[in-house]
Amino acid sequence: MLKKGKILKYIILLVIVLNTISTFSIAISDQYIWSGEEDTTDLSKTVQTAVQEEKNSLKLESGGAILIEQNTGEVLYSYNEHEKLRPASVTKVMTILLIMEAIDNGQLNLTDKIPCSENASSMGGSQIWLDTTETLTVDEMLKAICVVSANDCTVAMAEYLAGSEEAFVDLMNQRAKELGMNDTTFKNCHGIDEDGHVTSPYDISIMARELLKNHPSITKYTTIWMDSLRDGKSELVNTNKLIRNYKGATGLKTGSTSLALYNLAASATRDNFSLIAVIMKAPTTKIRFSEAQKLLDYGFANYSYKQFGKEGEIVQNIAVEKGVEPTVNAIYEKEASVLIKKGQEKNVIQNIKINENISAPIVKGDKVGEATFELDGKVIATVNLVADNDVNKVNIWNITTNLYKKWFNVIR
Repeated sequence: MLKKGKILKYIILLVIVLNTISTFSIAISDQYIWSGEEDTTDLSKTVQTAVQEEKNSLKLESGGAILIEQNTGEVLYSYNEHEKLRPASVTKVMTILLIMEAIDNGQLNLTDKIPCSENASSMGGSQIWLDTTETLTVDEMLKAICVVSANDCTVAMAEYLAGSEEAFVDLMNQRAKELGMNDTTFKNCHGIDEDGHVTSPYDISIMARELLKNHPSITKYTTIWMDSLRDGKSELVNTNKLIRNYKGATGLKTGSTSLALYNLAASATRDNFSLIAVIMKAPTTKIRFSEAQKLLDYGFANYSYKQFGKEGEIVQNIAVEKGVEPTVNAIYEKEASVLIKKGQEKNVIQNIKINENISAPIVKGDKVGEATFELDGKVIATVNLVADNDVNKVNIWNITTNLYKKWFNVIR
């Protein structure tokens, strides 16, 4: 039998061994958990970096960018497109849009004389130094806003249209909401830095497309390289350098401040194919223009706008039941064209579907069928086919009239 002293020693030794094993296990366990967390973090960072690099395959240095096709609005390239950033003077795209809409609805004429308030004349930044004693026409104001981004002219126009700049900004935000510009909050009409005055590359592309597509006459101003006002006393040189050196450039608007850095909404058209590129928060003005050009080059090199038929072009002659005329021409309601990657044009298949049991009366413009365009089994565009003229329903009166006409032609 063991003595009590030896038993106590064995117990103490056993406790020490067990404590050592426990401590070692905990250390291993802690080390394993810590190592695993570190590996997971590194893996997450690697995945995020890979995703960003894949999305930004053009290696853009700007804070956000987007490229869209103007006619359809289809996004061809994007990077941080919903990032809320300061737009600077690209804000004026919305201001110009509201001016053009006011002209279209008759609220404004290009010959209207616009006065300058104290507030407008004191704006600073890009300006033509408007004086409160002078007035310029809407045409001259648009030229100054589009070419040299004149803040004083912008505010003068806002005050004239809405009564105050604040009221005009309300109209800007209302229009932005209508267009689905969900990343945008306007605080002013000119773009001078103000907390909360933000938009995104995506939203800028929306308003730029609305302006160019529905008010193409704006390019009369946005394509000016050099001009003047006040009988040649005020020289204007476009802030958008692409107008001078990029083939097919049609505009649109530059913007820069110390906080926003360098922004640009650039548009160009080649062979009836129009693109809009937006660059935000570029680190330098040189990078702003070079990256906008890179986006446009990418679009023109990789995509085309293929036309399969013109608006009003006859597609098929179709039978009409119970009509004075036995047939009517089915024509394209609008231009039949699709945006497609270059090289795939020959793979597009057009399918014509005519409505069943077409009966008179038919009114010119009535839908009689549709044309669909498919690529690899997927519908990429649809165009309605409509009647090119009226076809009255047969009745006793028009039967008699037609017989009389035919009889008269025979005996003549």
